[in-house]
This record gives sequence, structure tokens and C-alpha cells, in this order.
Amino acid sequence: MDSNNPYLLLTPGPLSTTASVKQTMLRDWCTWDEDYNLGVVQPIRNTLTKLATAAAGYSTVLMQGSGSFSVESVIGSCVPKQGQLLVLVNGAYGERIATMARQLNIDTLCLVASETQSVSTRELNEFLKLNQNITHVATVHCETTTGILNPIEQYAPIIKQHQKVWIVDAMSSFGGMPIDMDALGIHFLISSANKCIQGVPGFGFIIAKESELENCKGLARSHSLDLYDQWHTMEQGQGKWRFTSPTHVVRAFQKALEELAQEGGINARHARYQKNHDVLVNGMTELGFRCVIEQDKQSPFITTFHTPDSETFDFKTFYTCLKKYGFVIYPGKVAQTPCFRIGHIGDVQPADIEALLNAISNNRYWV
Repeated sequence: MDSNNPYLLLTPGPLSTTASVKQTMLRDWCTWDEDYNLGVVQPIRNTLTKLATAAAGYSTVLMQGSGSFSVESVIGSCVPKQGQLLVLVNGAYGERIATMARQLNIDTLCLVASETQSVSTRELNEFLKLNQNITHVATVHCETTTGILNPIEQYAPIIKQHQKVWIVDAMSSFGGMPIDMDALGIHFLISSANKCIQGVPGFGFIIAKESELENCKGLARSHSLDLYDQWHTMEQGQGKWRFTSPTHVVRAFQKALEELAQEGGINARHARYQKNHDVLVNGMTELGFRCVIEQDKQSPFITTFHTPDSETFDFKTFYTCLKKYGFVIYPGKVAQTPCFRIGHIGDVQPADIEALLNAISNNRYWV
């Protein structure tokens, strides 16, 4: 570890970034200058759209703030006053979407599963049959509460059959595994700069079907988070933002996209993340830890482990010890299960996971 990076972030974001991504933030940019708008913003928008689908008729909107700002922008801009939103919930981030929608006075229904399971296709199909007024469906792809990967490939034909507008929160998955928006029928896909693309925090983005963006005109319940106006301004102004752009963060993201391509694209990054996960789970299992999520439902982005059934285990002590060895992990977020989480995305290699396992093995004070 160098002095500027005393520890590795084994979290789901913000995450450890490369030195070259951080280096790009040392230059200042003018938010209205063509070098920035045409040379940085527009290439980012075009690249993200191509990463999401090869089909025509899609566009990318960049939005200031954390990923949650982008989620709220979509929810508050695409559901009409007489519309009804169904949220599939099996963790904190599905619950957050429902909370946003209700605070925006959107008629909202929830289909809820436990935090260790996904809403079943049978439940989804039956619910849509029984609730004909639903116009939009929102799904979290990777529910970071646990690391469970919800089966959007199985949901796709059902949502398409019922002709609903589909919003997918792909915050922790986009860029880390292949997702074809057009093939799946996703109308709005949302992610953030500081996740699998491996940029730094400061903005999110929405990749959307252009016809649905047009339908958002005049619907926004917030001026700052008006998705249509943000998109329209970027289209007409060739990359211009309505308000002050996080210029340093945006340029760092462009560098991160370049590094994604150099790594071999999304498939290669997915393979690395999967390897990180496999090394972690195999090693933790050998040390006596148990995963909360069944492996066939587990994402390659973050893994939740049961806390050891031992009176001597204390998460804070465990966390502090690992931090001294140069690793930062995450506390658990599952309501009914004592647990902790370890992320394996960002500038993290299998060798880093091996080093983490060695640190845990050398400090098994709870056994």
C-alpha cells in the first residue's frame, strides 16, 4: 500500500480506483467549453449507450449526485400522474425506490420477497394479472443489501407480455456483467460512476429508450432532477449540462471507461470479478464462514457472510484488525441475520483477495 492509499476498499462502492483514474482529476475543465462537452461528455454518453445495447433508439443521460439521485430522477420523471408503479423488493434498495415514489406522491405497490430470495416469476405474473392499473415496474438487479442477483432475464418476458415500462436499477451490476437492454426490453437502466466502471463518486447515469425519454416531457416532480430536461439539454447542447457539472469526476470516468476497454470490455471484467468472488468464497468457507445467499443466486460483486457463532466474535474488532492489514470491509445490512459483507469489485485482483484471506487466517481470535 502506498501512503496515499493506506487500505483497499472491499466495498460495493465507492471502491478502490486506479492511480491513473485519480491522476486525471488534477486538471481543471470548463463546464461550458467544447473541449469538455464534445471531448469528454459526448464520448462518455455514446460509449455507455453502446455498452448497454447495439440497437438504435437509446440514449444516455448523465445526472449530478449519487446513484440514488439518478434513481429518483427516473421515478419522478417517467411515471405520469395517473400511473401506478410496482416495485419488486427484497432488500434496502428496493425499499428505497418505494420510499422515493411514495414521497413523490406516486401510486406505489410493492411485491416483497425475503432478503435472501427473489420475487418469483409466478408471483410477478400473477400480480400483474391482478393489478391491471400498473403502468411501470421497478427492479433492482443486484440488491447490494446481500449481493443477491435478481433474475431480470426471467422477469423480462413477463413484463414485456404485460406491456409495462420497465425500470432497472443496475447500480451495482452495469459494467460488471453483460446486460443487453434491447434484448431484455428494459426502458430505463440506472447506474453510477463509482461502481463497476470503476470511476469515482459524483454522478450517475440513465440509459433509456429515446421514445420513453420523450414521454417524460412535462412529467417531472422536481426541477433539478427533471430527466427529460437534462436529456434534452445534453442533446441540443452537444454534451452541455443544465447546471454545474462535476467536471473532474466526469473526466475520471472517461479514463475509467478507457481502462474498461483496455481490460477487454465487460466480459473480461466480469471474469475478473467472478474470479475474485470464487477465491473469496472458497477461502472463507475453508476458514469456517458461511454465505448468506445461495451460490446460484449470488452476484460476483459483493458477498454476505454470517457472523461466526462465537461469543468472542465482534465485528468492530474484526473490522479494525483487517483495516490495520490494509483492508476495509462492510457491515451487514440484512434485517434479521447477523452478518458482514465483502466487496470484490474495483481495482481488486485475486491476489488481493488471497492477501485478505491470509490476514483473516492469521487473526482467528474468534474461534
